[in-house]
Parts: sequence; C-alpha cells; structure tokens
Amino acid sequence: MKFKPVMEYDSSLPLPKIDLSMGYSHNPDAPQLIGAGGYLEYRRNMYTSALFGGERFIHMGVDIWGEAGTPVFAFADGFFLMEKDNDNNLDYGPTIITVHTIGDTQLYALYGHLSRNSLGRFKEGDSLKAGENLGWLGNRKENGGWIPHLHFQLSLQRPETADMPGVVSPEQLEESLKIYPDPRIVLGPLYL
Repeated sequence: MKFKPVMEYDSSLPLPKIDLSMGYSHNPDAPQLIGAGGYLEYRRNMYTSALFGGERFIHMGVDIWGEAGTPVFAFADGFFLMEKDNDNNLDYGPTIITVHTIGDTQLYALYGHLSRNSLGRFKEGDSLKAGENLGWLGNRKENGGWIPHLHFQLSLQRPETADMPGVVSPEQLEESLKIYPDPRIVLGPLYL
C-alpha cells in the first residue's frame, strides 16, 4: 500500500538525516534545520525540561523539519480522533491524533508541534482523506519552543489523550517497541 507524504518535500529523494545524539540547541537564533530526525535515536542532553524526568532520551517518532506554516497532511484515509495544545516548555504544543485502518490493524498517528490555527478544524469522528490538510507547522512560540518541525509518531494502542511519549527511557524501551512502530512503515525511506 502506498501512503501520502505528511509534508511537502521531494519524497523521491531521502531527506538529510540530522543526528541529534549529541544534543540540540534551544537558542532562538539557531538556523532552521532541513532534514529528518530518526526513530530510536538516542538523544542525550536534549530533553532538559522536567517534563522528561531526565531519563527519557530515546526518540520514538520521526522528526521532519520545515518552515513554520508548512502544511501537514494525513498519510492515509482515516478519521480525526482528538487534539490538544500540549502547551508546556519542550512539549508538543498543538497536537492532532488520527486513526487509520491498515489491513487488519488500527494505527494511531500523532502529529505534533503544529500551529495553534491547526486546532479546532475537525471534530472526533470526522473522516479524512489521504493527503488532506490537517494543519501547519508551528513557530517556536507555539510549538513548545522547538525549531519548526513535525514530530510524527505511530501507535498500535489508542492514546488516552492527544499525547504519546515521544521519547522513552532505556527501561521503557522494550515495552515501547511493542506499542510504537517505526513511522517509516508509512512514510517510506524518509532518510537513510
């Protein structure tokens, strides 16, 4: 099954892989990144907010950087499930969760670090078409303080709220691998 890209980029070529294993600059003057950040990447010294408890640093989604305002799309037909503004420092900011049936599997998708004007456009149960605009990338003031990017994550379990642990601790990894599959199963070979 072929899925739609979740953002506008040349999907015929892999994006540059951005290695964040050595950390990340929260400097507001840092340049805009172009590329993708990896699934299961160990990102020590990056998640410094109390939100992460200091022990969570293994990335369970894929990041795709782009300019604030870049459109974000549904990767497949499905339904809108929920949304929330996770408005904490270094959190997701505006977040949308969709649900999709792929074969016999229910798959939940998290789209994080969106703009606030992405929220309130859908209600639970609204049907979505592959490639339908879900919203736009948020700027630093609304997306948790990050350089504009999309955090895209999949789950085999229905989340209770519009949130998923984007990073986990080494102790949580084995169980997390059973719940959060590699997003490249729907994104394709986004990066090498």
